[in-house]
Amino acid sequence: MRTRQEALSYGLSFPNTYQDAPFKDLNWQLVRVKGSKKAFLWTYERDGYINLNVKVDPEWRDFWRETYEAVIPGWHQNKEHWNTIILDGSIPRAEIERMIAESYDLITDSPSKRIYEAVKQIPKGKVATYGKVAEMAGDKKMARAVGNALHKNSDPDAIPCYRVVNSKGELAGEFAFGGAREQAKLLEADGIEVVDGRVDLKKYGME
Repeated sequence: MRTRQEALSYGLSFPNTYQDAPFKDLNWQLVRVKGSKKAFLWTYERDGYINLNVKVDPEWRDFWRETYEAVIPGWHQNKEHWNTIILDGSIPRAEIERMIAESYDLITDSPSKRIYEAVKQIPKGKVATYGKVAEMAGDKKMARAVGNALHKNSDPDAIPCYRVVNSKGELAGEFAFGGAREQAKLLEADGIEVVDGRVDLKKYGME
């Protein structure tokens, strides 16, 4: 990710967001959340590079700064809670997207955040349906939102989305986990039997 438009487009892919240019200086382009009007992504050009300001959990703040030289304390913002990402090409796109997503989740009480927390509760050796995850996240009607959130899962090591199956116990399409039988392999490593792309919910499903 090197351009402002790429960053803005990704920010606008989250629910209930809009772009704003609140200052007389059009160099500053923000993405805000509707309702609260809080900004979670600030974009501007500085020293020849597009910079992004994103909110950060203090527990992760120093990790990002120490991992990438192009992540620095928030410029013109609270340096305890904001980081600046310099789009100089040195940070993998997936990591930039993860930082933007984390900023969005910190600004909002988003359904995605509740969904991810629910998925973390699925124990090894068990699976949950999209509907069950929606119920655990507080709204039985948002099963489709579960699928959308898991598709954007930026931290699969911490959020085991491979443990989520459909209402028939069927696994996701081959593309979802990077190739044929990848989800099945992960489930089998958990001790779950997969037969013809399906898991026995009576045996392995969460109550």
